Amino acid sequence: MLSASFKPTADVFEFPIRWIPKVATFDNYVTVWFARFQTYFMNSVKVSVVSVLGEVITSALAGYAFAKIKFKGREPAFVIYIATLMFPHQMLLVPRFVLYRLMGLYNSLWALMLPGIFSAFGTFLFRQFFTTIPDELIEAAKLDGCNHFKTFTRIILPLSMPVVSTLVIFSFVGSWNNYENALVFLSNKDKFTIPLGLLQFQTEEQTNYGAIMAASVLSLLPIFVIFLSLQKYFIEGIATSGLKG
Repeated sequence: MLSASFKPTADVFEFPIRWIPKVATFDNYVTVWFARFQTYFMNSVKVSVVSVLGEVITSALAGYAFAKIKFKGREPAFVIYIATLMFPHQMLLVPRFVLYRLMGLYNSLWALMLPGIFSAFGTFLFRQFFTTIPDELIEAAKLDGCNHFKTFTRIILPLSMPVVSTLVIFSFVGSWNNYENALVFLSNKDKFTIPLGLLQFQTEEQTNYGAIMAASVLSLLPIFVIFLSLQKYFIEGIATSGLKG
């Protein structure tokens, strides 16, 4: 894919395959970027950033409450909340569609952002990580006059970079590659995200395979950057949040 993205269309199907193009060109990337792809790219960036930030904040707060704050019905509430993971995503599409139409959110990026802000999986991830943090730290913070919010922001959250990075990667990849919601809730091409944009571009450029490969490279690039920059914390987060085999 990477090799073909720098080749003229006539050289893409050359056999045997020439991994290093004999004539490398950036024309495919220029064609893609100015063929509305920059709009799709920025829409995906907006959706992914808002979804990731919202999911990290809500999941961290909920995970802290379930792990470190004792309240009546905590365990049953956590079990019920996690049980929502058993419901398939597809069964919520029609209720969400009706709700978004009534709220005036249909055909807007908020229709993709809102579902991603709240996550039972993210809450589970943070809760599992927070249970590994000694309660003595929280007791010491209380003795110093910290309430739960100060304890969370000044002590617990700075220790949580591994699980934060893990959730950022999972959330970003899921939001960036979200095809089904975009297909159902968006109809205006100016609102399309990367998955719909790739399909649209492939339909328009059926024989321009070099440009199609360039579009695919651009769509994958942010995921590689996010993972490579956070992989150290990602591995540590998996090892300390109860997900390892």
